[in-house]
Amino acid sequence: MTVERAPGDARTGPRRWGVLFAAVWLFYLLNPLEVAWSRRDTVAGWVGLVATVAFAAVYLTIFLALRFRRRPGGPFRPFEHRTTAAAALAVEVALAVVICLSLGQIGTATAVYLAVIAVMCLPGWWAWAGVGAILAATYLATLLVPGWEVDRGLLFGTGVAALAIWGLTMAINRNIELLRIREENARLALEEQRNSFARDLHDILGHSLTVITVKAELAQRLLPLDPERAGAELADVERLSRDALADVRRTVTGYRDLTLTGELARARAALRAAGIHADLPASVDAVPTRLRDLFAWTVREGVTNVIRHSHARTCTVTLTADTVEIGDDGSGAPQPDATDGHGLRGLRERAAAVGARVSTESTASGFRLRVVAR
Repeated sequence: MTVERAPGDARTGPRRWGVLFAAVWLFYLLNPLEVAWSRRDTVAGWVGLVATVAFAAVYLTIFLALRFRRRPGGPFRPFEHRTTAAAALAVEVALAVVICLSLGQIGTATAVYLAVIAVMCLPGWWAWAGVGAILAATYLATLLVPGWEVDRGLLFGTGVAALAIWGLTMAINRNIELLRIREENARLALEEQRNSFARDLHDILGHSLTVITVKAELAQRLLPLDPERAGAELADVERLSRDALADVRRTVTGYRDLTLTGELARARAALRAAGIHADLPASVDAVPTRLRDLFAWTVREGVTNVIRHSHARTCTVTLTADTVEIGDDGSGAPQPDATDGHGLRGLRERAAAVGARVSTESTASGFRLRVVAR
């Protein structure tokens, strides 16, 4: 059986290479190891050898604990409990002291690792307090211990290493947070798309299915009494069901802008947003299938002009089997600009294609856009 691994799983590439990256920097402990090995005929040499190996092992253990305790996609943070972090750092400090006592100044190479551990383990200003204490202790040791010399390069390298690890940790956490924000935005966009899709389906099917149900029940009751009228009702049921199916297919394939029901729903929302009262039909059942695309474009063009130009308080859309009319109580005809010209010209072309006629009328009470099928 194949087991899927989550992103960032302990056995996947990114974490494995992270551990190898940490292990590479243990190269600088080779000098203490070499000195300890050269003194293996003494107790101090063996103590220094064991302490150095233990120091490297604890360092890797701390790094592994920080890496693998982190949730996949979660931030790179220090240990949750300060006592655990302090204990881990104290163990390394004790091992570093043992190395210095048994091997001499060569053991101060551990200062770099101690500073890095302080930044990784301790939160906030505690980390920098730890780094400062390590730098101060290393510097004072070179001044006070006979035979030791001040190593400014080591002090500089220790500070730079701590700063680099701190910056790397901040960059990792910020990138993770950015990815999390992007995922959340994508999730919200998908949720909004689903809600919009659900609203469109409701607008398309809600009323149609209700009317189909009522007409089917009526046809069933009329069948023994008036077969001719029952047949007419069943014909309406068939037409309504085909229209609803066509609207659903257009919605699923992304062509919602060509559905009359969808345009009416969007017109209601747009007019409400513009502060215009919308008087819209509750049903499109009277409109035959061949005219629904044209009437949908008419509603879009007419409502757009009302919102842009009319300064109206009310917009009314009227639908019949062969007519759609959009009227308002605004300031009359829209100003002739390029956009409106193209819109009405395109609407007339669409109307001519199905044998319909477009007319406009500007009166004292507002503006009317009417499309009538011949």
